[in-house]
Amino acid sequence: QVELVESGGGLVQPGGSLRLSCAASISTFRINTIGWYRQAPEKRREFVAAITREGITNYADSVQGRVAISIDNAKNAVHLQVSNLKPEDTAVYYCNAEGSIGQGTTYRHLEVWGQGTLVTVSS
Repeated sequence: QVELVESGGGLVQPGGSLRLSCAASISTFRINTIGWYRQAPEKRREFVAAITREGITNYADSVQGRVAISIDNAKNAVHLQVSNLKPEDTAVYYCNAEGSIGQGTTYRHLEVWGQGTLVTVSS
């Protein structure tokens, strides 16, 4: 079973920055795309950013210019650098990865979600 382990959340002042990280629990999970979603209180989960194994990135308009996503294929991990944080960025941030494990008869396509890490932007 593949798990995604997130880290880096916490309390940040407005205008500050933070770095979220997410890593797959097993090295044999071949990630095709990995990224972040967030869910603010009483709101629907929304897309933030994603990156493919080849390094192609995609960002939500709401965070464009304030976030940078990067992938570490060797460590099966992704990092999200967020700057100029605003109170409206307060949310639980979830890592999401799509990929596969195994080959031939053991091949399985998977989509996995992390448990979420809370980011609170407040003075």
